[in-house]
Amino acid sequence: MAITTIDAKTLQKMFLAGAKNLESNKEWINELNVFPVPDGDTGTNMTLTILSAAKEVSSIENVTMAELAKAISSGSLRGARGNSGVILSQLFRGFTKEIANYDVIDAQVLAAAVSRAVDTAYKAVMKPKEGTILTVAKGAAEKAMELSMETGDLEEIIGKTIEHAEYVLSQTPEMLPVLKQAGVVDSGGQGLVVVLKGAFDAFLGKEVDFEITPKVSVAKTEVSGEEVDIKFGYCTEFIVMLEKKFTEQDEKEFKSYLESIGDSIVCVADDEIVKIHVHTNDPGLAIQKGLSYGSLTSMKIDNMREEHHEKVIKDAEKKAAQEKEAVKEAPKEPEKEYGFISVSAGEGLSEIFKGLGADYVIEGGQTMNPSTEDMLKAIDNVNAKNIFILPNNSNIILAASQAASIVENKNIMVVPTKTVPQGISAMISFEMNKTVEENLADMTEAISNVKTGQVTYAVRDTVIDDKEIKENDIMGIGDKTILSVGKDIVETTLDLIDQLVTDDSEFISIYYGSDVSEEDAEQLLSMVEETYPDIEIALEVGGQPIYYYIISVE
Repeated sequence: MAITTIDAKTLQKMFLAGAKNLESNKEWINELNVFPVPDGDTGTNMTLTILSAAKEVSSIENVTMAELAKAISSGSLRGARGNSGVILSQLFRGFTKEIANYDVIDAQVLAAAVSRAVDTAYKAVMKPKEGTILTVAKGAAEKAMELSMETGDLEEIIGKTIEHAEYVLSQTPEMLPVLKQAGVVDSGGQGLVVVLKGAFDAFLGKEVDFEITPKVSVAKTEVSGEEVDIKFGYCTEFIVMLEKKFTEQDEKEFKSYLESIGDSIVCVADDEIVKIHVHTNDPGLAIQKGLSYGSLTSMKIDNMREEHHEKVIKDAEKKAAQEKEAVKEAPKEPEKEYGFISVSAGEGLSEIFKGLGADYVIEGGQTMNPSTEDMLKAIDNVNAKNIFILPNNSNIILAASQAASIVENKNIMVVPTKTVPQGISAMISFEMNKTVEENLADMTEAISNVKTGQVTYAVRDTVIDDKEIKENDIMGIGDKTILSVGKDIVETTLDLIDQLVTDDSEFISIYYGSDVSEEDAEQLLSMVEETYPDIEIALEVGGQPIYYYIISVE
């Protein structure tokens, strides 16, 4: 018998199943990155985006379509990270706007909703590019619309729509030559297909683990008159700074071990770090296991069975009241005319931005794209009428723009800086006595005068622009493509600089990362000074992860 409608409860299950499927496949999607750099993050960004919404969706008990639409839209909008995450959030936003006024979804409503999803996502991107997640979404929407005119059977419509989405995905290398050369399909499009497949499994009634936030149970303590069940007494959090490759199998084994000693497990990994959260009765076991993968940082252990919790709560309430009163009495700082928010990865780079006048530096970058929510928090913390945001990464510009569109009480300008050197140059070009429009124009123009190079290592074999790259090769990456490939960090960096420098070049800035010693950086500086005696050259501590050197040529 054909299924012709989807109610709110079923859609809730479908959304959570899609989120779970994406989470399970995020590392595979990360590996579809065109450049073989150690920070492929499409899968991670899309997963963090959808999980932000999934937490809200899973908390709805008596679900209605309107509540579900609001939770999906709001959660994904604020949790959106990276270009792929922002586009995914916009797809959800358009879809939920269409379904919010219905009690059930039939073939016509579904077709209208996916079409609206695509329209919303395309409008959010200034220069939509075909061969991406947008193309896959558009192909799926067109197929759903076509099928909705032929049948009301949702199993047939959804199943064939996903099949067509997979076909469109397989064609993305023909639309983007860089994908074809790298031998991969579009990672964002693959992420979308993974979400759709997970949702379809739930629609078909397949057994799916829908749990997003593990619940704590057993042993009791009383807080503010309410009983809270606590089985494991210590909330344990830490970050593992990886010292060896952390595979998908390692992640599964780590999670399995944590589940054997506790609950409320969070294990989120990228190429450099693993973030751990667990409720356990023996924090030492979790810490000891973490040490087997690398060194630990940001360790935090809270006793959830604190005997004097009532006194602590009362003290906290008293302190909060005192602080609130102090805020009332304290004279409010006058609102500034201009404020600056910068995204930066690395202590040295963050200090440089602060020295140039940044009011708030968001820790993040290529390895950890900040979310729209992170941007909104930063904006809230800057007491200024006009705020310039410098994303300093092409994958963060959309999240910054999305945050800017939400804020109503401040004038937010996103300077489209794609690299740290562009951000530094943009801030240097700012002049207090100029208008907002003049400064935005000057800062944007300053970006065009900067050439950026970044030196890192390859995580897989590939061929890009006729350059054969082997795993662990050193790569010098320019603003648009890989310019230099070699076996030695210094030689590759010198080759990269040589390709960036022209007869008009006047300045070279070298920012060395956390994996480069001061001595090695000084030696590189001497070589560059000897090669370019007529160019002013500066060496700065960047402290950035993954990238040995970031080069700026102006």
